[in-house]
Amino acid sequence: MNFGSIWRRVTGAAAVLLMLATPALAHPHILIDAKVTVVFDGNGAVAGLRHAWTFDSAFSAWMVQGLDTNGDRETSPEEMQDLADENMVGLADYGFYTYAGEGDALMAFTPAGDQRMVYEDGRVTLTYSADAVTPMPLAGPFELAVYDPEYYVAIGFADVSDVTLENAPAGCGAVLEPPRPMDPEVEQRLYALGPEVLELPPDLAAAMRGTQGMIVVTCGGMPAVAPASAVEAVNQVAEARPSMPFGGPPPEPGLNLPRTGFFGWLQEQQRSFYGAMTASLDALRTDWTAFWVLGGLSFLYGIFHAAGPGHGKVVISSYVLANETQLRRGVLLSVVSALLQSLVAVVFVLIAAGVLGMTSIAMGDAANWIGIVSYGLVALLGLWLVARKVFGWGEHHHENMAHKAHEHLHGDDEHHHHEHDHGDHLHVVTPQAAGGSLREQLSVVLAVGLRPCSGALVVLVFALSQGLLPAGIAAVFLMGAGTAITVAVLATIAVTAKGLARRVGGVDNPGTAAVVWWLELLGAVAVLTFGVLLVIASL
Repeated sequence: MNFGSIWRRVTGAAAVLLMLATPALAHPHILIDAKVTVVFDGNGAVAGLRHAWTFDSAFSAWMVQGLDTNGDRETSPEEMQDLADENMVGLADYGFYTYAGEGDALMAFTPAGDQRMVYEDGRVTLTYSADAVTPMPLAGPFELAVYDPEYYVAIGFADVSDVTLENAPAGCGAVLEPPRPMDPEVEQRLYALGPEVLELPPDLAAAMRGTQGMIVVTCGGMPAVAPASAVEAVNQVAEARPSMPFGGPPPEPGLNLPRTGFFGWLQEQQRSFYGAMTASLDALRTDWTAFWVLGGLSFLYGIFHAAGPGHGKVVISSYVLANETQLRRGVLLSVVSALLQSLVAVVFVLIAAGVLGMTSIAMGDAANWIGIVSYGLVALLGLWLVARKVFGWGEHHHENMAHKAHEHLHGDDEHHHHEHDHGDHLHVVTPQAAGGSLREQLSVVLAVGLRPCSGALVVLVFALSQGLLPAGIAAVFLMGAGTAITVAVLATIAVTAKGLARRVGGVDNPGTAAVVWWLELLGAVAVLTFGVLLVIASL
């Protein structure tokens, strides 16, 4: 097998991983309690919407960070106006997270320019109006869904009382439908969209409207049942992704996984634990016994957080598959990288918020660049691992690995016997040869741990604003401990699977060695591919 053949197989494996590893967001870091007013014009057509979004207390503290410019310890609407204006630009790029219309006919909206932010009782409320480009007369049930398809922002309506109809024709009413399962075909199309796609194709957006709950408005006795939406194959590529609305920390790219079934349940647990964790941190202001609840929730949040899509476990597991045979070393890499991630989050917030007084938008930009550096290190690590497997760099023998693969697959018995007699060459890479150097292992830890968790950043800023920094730091390190356990389990599976393959096939079996070599190369390609994808998705 020559180098050209090996390279073709490597690029083929990379192509498969590219399809599997389209970056996506893991779970929400922004929780919003929403209210909406549907405004009708004099002709009975829907002419616009008025939104009132109240953010959770932790993210509210993130938003107001650095905005008290006059030093009176209060953040006024005037001090928040620039942030409100900037948020409207981002929200307009994302269609205001609003999908409204009848069937596949979706309305387009423009900002009315009345946006305003108020910070009261520890929570920020954003109010704004969106005018319809073309008012829509109601010929059937009018569907209104307000959600983030990427699930970075979780927007919820408590009940139908949060929906107001203004100037509506007689006989109009609204119902609040619960979330419904996503159609498998819709799910497949959604995950086929690349990270560069900003706006969903209209029919896909219409088909997704009920997956996170939906408001249905009917008039004149029409049944309040949403019609089935047609699903057509549409290819639409948007322009470059803009900044996330609200100035939040950068989202965490990861593997695309279904949002139904087990992974849907997992995402709901992540959201629930995150909300309960920030609530318990808030309760610490008056009840220090809540610290034990906070610690347990933080630890569990870390476990569920790492079980979802994310770059840490993919990089660690792939590196272990490509390079490690010793379980202890794989677990150690998982633990150290998770704790370093917590440490980076603490140091970042202490400097950015505590010392420099940076605003949330500035901190988000800085964290994004740290993430890009981290992902770049992942890509470089993957490139080194691939080169070492293909060319044999750093291996303790004279022949390169491409030639070794040739021997495994097509070697003659005489040469095989000669090698075993003299012990000059190794068909099976031993733990001593396969284990990376200390410098290489440190690069793995740095590549994974340099990128702080977005949820940890929000929690720390909130803790700092409430005078609860020690509790916030403890919570973040407990989150890191939970993350370390999940990542260590995945690394253990990778090491165990490779060791099992060796034992089942026989340590000295050339065919087994060839299979293990290709598995290790696939792991190296996974690290390289994932790093490149993360860099692209973050720019």
